[in-house]
Amino acid sequence: MKFSINDNVSVLDDDLSGRIVGILGSAITIETTSGFEMTFDASELVKMDHNLLHSSSFKGQSLQHILSEKESKKRKSAPKIKTKSRQQPHMEVDLHIHQLVKSTKGMQNHEMLNLQLDTAKKRLDFAISKRIQRVVFIHGIGEGVLKLELEYLLKRYDHLKFYPANYQKYGHGATEVYIYQRKTP
Repeated sequence: MKFSINDNVSVLDDDLSGRIVGILGSAITIETTSGFEMTFDASELVKMDHNLLHSSSFKGQSLQHILSEKESKKRKSAPKIKTKSRQQPHMEVDLHIHQLVKSTKGMQNHEMLNLQLDTAKKRLDFAISKRIQRVVFIHGIGEGVLKLELEYLLKRYDHLKFYPANYQKYGHGATEVYIYQRKTP
């Protein structure tokens, strides 16, 4: 599909729509109706045609006739999405050492901690680069050393906030990070 600047588009598989503000190859930047700029591949977008009612398919039919015909047919109700599933984090990172290496044999405590923090930094940088808004780092309870070091790492980043993750799902052993999306130049 051919896109051009100022086309109104909708994102497939997501409840987003907006106006195209930039095109670079197949990467298309849109300004959403909320005012955020986001970049998508052309295959993820579809043009929205507001003049559809004026096309030849509907010529000669009134809007009231079309609406009454649509309402008269039995419509299937859409499956309801539970609030919990809608608010699930987009990315989870388990920092338990046994999830990162096969064996800790021969590793010192500070080596394990550095591996866990390096993993957290890499996954956070990945989330920022892929514009993932929420990440949950599962650090466990233990003595709290990893949690404190993780908080120290997160404080070095701009444009994010962090807080304890959902207690019902993770208990006290996880931190959720919300990444503010910046507009791309």
